Amino acid sequence: MDIGILTIGNELTSGRISDTNSALIARLVRAEGWSVAAMLSVGDDEAAIRDGLAFLLARSEAICATGGLGPTADDITTASVARAFGLPLVRDEAVLAHVRGLFAARRLAWTENNAKQADFPEGAEVIANPTGTAAGFALRRQGRIVAVIPGVPAEARRMLGEGVIPLFRRAFPDAALYVETATFKLFGIPEAAVDAALADADLAGLGVAVGFYPNFPENHLVLTVRTASAAEAAPKMREGMRRVEARLGKHIFARGDETLAAICAALLTERRLTLGVAESCTGGLISDRLTDVPGSSAFLERGVVTYSNAAKQGLLGVPAAVIEAHGAVSAETARLMAEGVRRLAGTDLGLAVTGIAGPAGGTEAKPVGTVHIALADAATTIARHFAFRWDRRRNKVMASQCALMLLLGYLRGEATDGG
Repeated sequence: MDIGILTIGNELTSGRISDTNSALIARLVRAEGWSVAAMLSVGDDEAAIRDGLAFLLARSEAICATGGLGPTADDITTASVARAFGLPLVRDEAVLAHVRGLFAARRLAWTENNAKQADFPEGAEVIANPTGTAAGFALRRQGRIVAVIPGVPAEARRMLGEGVIPLFRRAFPDAALYVETATFKLFGIPEAAVDAALADADLAGLGVAVGFYPNFPENHLVLTVRTASAAEAAPKMREGMRRVEARLGKHIFARGDETLAAICAALLTERRLTLGVAESCTGGLISDRLTDVPGSSAFLERGVVTYSNAAKQGLLGVPAAVIEAHGAVSAETARLMAEGVRRLAGTDLGLAVTGIAGPAGGTEAKPVGTVHIALADAATTIARHFAFRWDRRRNKVMASQCALMLLLGYLRGEATDGG
């Protein structure tokens, strides 16, 4: 089955916000074994909405549209869709009562324009909104379905999973396939090199589709098998995964929904190791990623941003003479930062990063993107030097990634000084 995706809103076409809904819908559609015929984004304009629907209806069995269902004057999606199909708007009293109840429960002032959220094209099926006030709706016309839901990402996510996708399944049962996916997360290898490494794997001949999804600073590789049953899919996927691992194993650090920070957190917790982090150029990004993991207090004792030379000296005990001789961005300073934060925090491990994120501050000897990372335990200190080439933000992200990869390598017994 082919699905069309239509996202609506001036905020999208003006570039004020990114269209995350299209990507979410596409992922859910692919997981069902369906295809995306086309994606369109249009502004809050009736003619554009009408033309977008016509374009997608000519190419798909179903459309999922998001945006423009709120109470304000620019929320014109419902009325535009109704007129596109020559249908009058009908007020659903049950939905209106529900919306009024939400306002009362949340102690919000009621204004009459909120009542338009209970208006739907005649004959539409209401799609419940578990988290917001604007319900969605679905229209069936000439064997096709148009499902319309709010554009707020948190609301769209739930309504897609609980309302739209089940609706499409019921409407097109013959289009159902068993779909199995496997995701590999890779680091340290560009997309082109991943493709080259798999050139002789013949995954297509096996019936395994391959998708490449750059997600800076990582590359994600997704294998997909679409068959009539789980029993048929399982051996294909096992063999596909084996071929990928045989060719790319050293670059694979995670699988599925695992994140780098979560894997590090799990290993630290399992081994009952504590960690202190000292950051200069990353400005707290490493600690931020680690504390995104629930339960991080079990291992992360503290994180400090020692951005200035005075902070490196006063908090971490890096001697002024070392900074003067080697510079704040140097292997020597990074080592002493890691040892210093470990001593300061009283932890098993100390992780530190110092570098030049840019765009200014570089020299011929130490250009922008120069980064030193160190990890200390009670016996030794491991240091790494990197030369990045991106803008300031991506240099910071890459530095945090390399710091966590160094930590992961240590926890897996793979990192040694100079290795």
